[in-house]
Amino acid sequence: MTVAQASKKASPLQAGKAVFWSFLGIRKRRDYDADSVELKPQQVIIAGLIGAALLVSGLILLVRLVIGRLA
Repeated sequence: MTVAQASKKASPLQAGKAVFWSFLGIRKRRDYDADSVELKPQQVIIAGLIGAALLVSGLILLVRLVIGRLA
């Protein structure tokens, strides 16, 4: 790890991308290693909570749309 890698900070978009791919269970070893250096635990936790909320909201919306069309 070089000084440039250690000082590089991840953006919120990078944190969201890492959490999204982790939700799907598809991660390249190279990306995982890069994320472990760049991402802070707080970024991952916040992105994970937002991702989980979006996933649950999307599922609820989908179920309501399906049930609404059946009724």
